[in-house]
Amino acid sequence: MKSAMSPQSKLPDVGTTIFTVIGQLSAEHNALNLSQGAPNFSCQPALIDAVAQSMRAGKNQYAPMSGVAALRQALSAKVEALYGSHYDADEEVTITASASEGIYSAISALVHPGDEVIYFEPAFDSYSPIVRLQGATPVPITLSMEDFSINWDEVSSAINSRTRMIIINSPHNPTGAIFTQHDVDRLTTLTRNTNIVILSDEVYEHVVFDGERHESMARHAELAERSVIVSSFGKTYHVTGWRVGYTLAPAALMDEIRKIHQFMVFTADTPMQYAFAEALASPQSYLGLADFYQQKRDLLINALQGSRFELLPTRGSFFMLARFSHFSPLSDDEFVLSLIRDHQVSSIPLSAFYSGNKPTGLIRLSFAKDDATLIEGARRLSGV
Repeated sequence: MKSAMSPQSKLPDVGTTIFTVIGQLSAEHNALNLSQGAPNFSCQPALIDAVAQSMRAGKNQYAPMSGVAALRQALSAKVEALYGSHYDADEEVTITASASEGIYSAISALVHPGDEVIYFEPAFDSYSPIVRLQGATPVPITLSMEDFSINWDEVSSAINSRTRMIIINSPHNPTGAIFTQHDVDRLTTLTRNTNIVILSDEVYEHVVFDGERHESMARHAELAERSVIVSSFGKTYHVTGWRVGYTLAPAALMDEIRKIHQFMVFTADTPMQYAFAEALASPQSYLGLADFYQQKRDLLINALQGSRFELLPTRGSFFMLARFSHFSPLSDDEFVLSLIRDHQVSSIPLSAFYSGNKPTGLIRLSFAKDDATLIEGARRLSGV
């Protein structure tokens, strides 16, 4: 239909992304999917049974705006047991319609026109556009290409009177890096006695490898007092399509976040919330996740030993990076498209996670797949 008007775009430079192109081309070539950060295997049957039972019990109407009380209480208890901080279930825990909605609500509530928001690239692609939609300025700081660590001196130089928020993500998508005690110490020092909010994207909180510790902002009292923590049931329980997440924050911050949340979706899906409350009663349902995904990481590493790719270490998340620049002159985008066309396997170019589409010579592989998919994907990649 012809439009009667020409809208003024709020994001005029945002169009069809490489992610969409990859999805379309992968379908055309029947490519095996090592690109998407979503499992291709089923969740525990008991979780589906719990949702169905909730539906049959009539729990199909709006939940409270802040979320089902039993789930908020279970989360409060879980976080206190794991990280030592107490979040009041009534005032400081909110169930959101996905972690993405939690991120949007937090940025929209706490960032104002003229503010600046520091974040780290490569980065999940929604951070910068959400900041811009608030009339604020995203300030990207590039992680080290050697080990994807943060240059805190550069962060210090970027902080000024307009800095309102610092967005961190650990375990990190797409690099698999994790926050260390050094990072915690520097972040604490740089934000002390400021009005800077920390938005901590912790959706992979239970996917940390080799016995290392997840440095949640909830673990560090001084940082917890200025932090909004966002996490995801979808990532933890292999149900990314259910779109349920949660936020944790001191009451003064959460009060503002809920003002946005209530006008975006009001509440997350009700029967899923009751099912997740039941799941959290068994700590092994999330504490076993690190070993589960570490086995998948190691399977893919071993299967790619004979390939030409250089695999970079991954300390957490669903992802690993593979270097190809030493044997191919193609750009990140060109190389990924050639893998789909010529080898029927899909991945993501690391350049897609930079605001300037920075060339890196690296691709991101997802190992949130069943073993057969990982083995076959490695076989195809080994033929490159």
